[in-house]
Amino acid sequence: MNILQSGAMLAPWLLWLLYWLATANDTKKTLIREGSLSRSLQNFIVGAGVLLILLPDFSRQAFIVDTQVFGAQQQAGLAVTIAGLLVSVWARVHLGRNWSAAVTLKENHELIRSGPYAWVRHPIYTGCLLALFGNALINGEPRGYIGVAIVFFALVYKVRLEERGLSQYFGESHVSYCRDVSALIPGVY
Repeated sequence: MNILQSGAMLAPWLLWLLYWLATANDTKKTLIREGSLSRSLQNFIVGAGVLLILLPDFSRQAFIVDTQVFGAQQQAGLAVTIAGLLVSVWARVHLGRNWSAAVTLKENHELIRSGPYAWVRHPIYTGCLLALFGNALINGEPRGYIGVAIVFFALVYKVRLEERGLSQYFGESHVSYCRDVSALIPGVY
């Protein structure tokens, strides 16, 4: 993987991050937040997976801009990355002030079941996973797909934490939602 591929992966994520940071404070008051150890462990595991996907090779050739290495697979990967990030932004907008980066319950928390939440219960994670899969396509190396798998399993853990709290807070309406809608991958998980 060379610097052009790395740039193609990072540019959409930087735009996404700017949006995320700009909207991070427009949320409801937090009532309950997950422990810092749990959050740190998740961040470490996700970070390791992302590094496997995004870091360029540390060779001299990796820093030579070579447009030949940005073929059809890399172009498809860029399209998948952008689509995934757009899904996560759509979900973030639809979730509104209930959003939080950590596993939390908000004051007057609402159970959102419309928009992207009608397809999966955690569409922000789904969109980010899709974007990372697109990055793995751009990367074109096995380590990219290993990184996606690592992030997937970290998100499965986070989903379980969130769902435990949501089921306690919303009761049967959340249990019903879990029966009706997949967590991350429509019709699969």
